[in-house]
Amino acid sequence: MGVLLSRRQTVEQVQKHAVQEVTEDEAAGPSPRPEASASRAAWERLRDGRGVEPEEFDRANRFTPPAFVRPTRELGDDEPPDISLERREQVTNDEMCEICEVWTAESLFPCRVCTRVYHDGCLRRMGYLPQGSATELTETAHTETGWSCYYCDNLNLLLTEEEMYSLMETFRQCHIIPDTCLTLDGFLAYKHLVHKRQFERPMGEAQEERATLQFGALDPDKRGHVEWADFLSHESIQLLQKLRPQNSLLHLLTAKERERARVAFLALPRDPDGRVSQAECRRAQLAWFRKHPPDAPSCNVSISHVGPMSESSPSSTSSKSQDKAPEQEDRLVDWPTFLGENVAYILAARPNSPAVHLKPQA
Repeated sequence: MGVLLSRRQTVEQVQKHAVQEVTEDEAAGPSPRPEASASRAAWERLRDGRGVEPEEFDRANRFTPPAFVRPTRELGDDEPPDISLERREQVTNDEMCEICEVWTAESLFPCRVCTRVYHDGCLRRMGYLPQGSATELTETAHTETGWSCYYCDNLNLLLTEEEMYSLMETFRQCHIIPDTCLTLDGFLAYKHLVHKRQFERPMGEAQEERATLQFGALDPDKRGHVEWADFLSHESIQLLQKLRPQNSLLHLLTAKERERARVAFLALPRDPDGRVSQAECRRAQLAWFRKHPPDAPSCNVSISHVGPMSESSPSSTSSKSQDKAPEQEDRLVDWPTFLGENVAYILAARPNSPAVHLKPQA
């Protein structure tokens, strides 16, 4: 008969096992070169979906980070899920902090994606609340904008072990170094290599233009580079689109995301058969990334304006898409189609970062 362990006991067992492995490795022989150890540690953090250097943890003042087991594909994963428009879902958040398992009602902050709740002090001691983000947490967690916990903030954690191995191999072969920022030249060089590996031909001008627009969406503050976490989330959601059917992505949606999609669809103008126009569906894809109130101060390219500004940009493909606009806007979309065409963007909007990790096409 199995023994049920609390989260704290599970973490302590994982920690003891890790210490035992380190002791055995030290007894086995001399330690590797520092640069080799640093490189291996970077790839291990990438594999586990972590972005914090081990030496950045002050172990005397922080909790032990929880062990994370990557998801596995279920047998019925490719079957269409039953997500009814009429049957609403009542979502209730957890009562106890995910980290310390203590209940203090007024000081718990809920995740906008899942049902987990947290103390800001627990997040800070674990290293998941960097300097400057505490105010953002307290100001947005209880609003319509919301805040994503460290599980939901990292799109890379949606990948299975096999999918993660595939992504790591692509990074290795394209000379991508984990935990480093990418400039536009580096981003385009990577996209060219990936395209040539997949299609056995060079990337065309239109594809390069879309990649350039995607880089701009990942760099909303116009700093000239994309942060590693944003690049990793972007590549993770693209890999999910490539390897999994749409039904499998729909199974990844949480109850909160499904309910938010219902509210968005019901708010749109519909015809007598309950369908919305393609133009409304496309506008919804942009709306998922509005992570800040409309009246909030914005940078040159804010998330709430990424659609219109990108479409009016001289480098955009809006002029090419205008020829197709009439027939696209005449197309009517029912609820299952709306949900299927939006699912990747709903997932891509999970991170707290202001970056747009999957830019909707104009």
